[in-house]
Amino acid sequence: MSHVLIERLIEDLGYTEVSLENHDEFVATSGLNVLFFPGDPKTVKDATDVAVVLPELMHVFAGRLNAGVVTDVFGDGKTLKRRYGFSQYPALVFVRSGDYVGTIMRMRDWAEYIGSIKEFLVAPPRRPPGFSIDVVSA
Repeated sequence: MSHVLIERLIEDLGYTEVSLENHDEFVATSGLNVLFFPGDPKTVKDATDVAVVLPELMHVFAGRLNAGVVTDVFGDGKTLKRRYGFSQYPALVFVRSGDYVGTIMRMRDWAEYIGSIKEFLVAPPRRPPGFSIDVVSA
């Protein structure tokens, strides 16, 4: 369920492919770590757009970000999505030394990416948003 633009991040640019097996080690890396959750590029229209933007963000914040890509949508990806509590794909989840810092969901304007990442670089860790379940009356 991948796309050439997402595969490029791992194969050509050397971003870590993150699964449950190596997740804890990846996010424990010092500095600000960004996990890219593209979702299924066949159904998530912004997935490839964010796959193009992420290397540009890595260039702007060179030496201050470590990038990983969660390519599995239904197994490990689903488990990690629940851990971080985001509701929409694609998502960039920011973790510093194992602690959650924030998330940017869907495609955004360039200025919003830059502003949010600058904020995440100095923000204290916080609890990831909870996974919500709609409540319907009987």
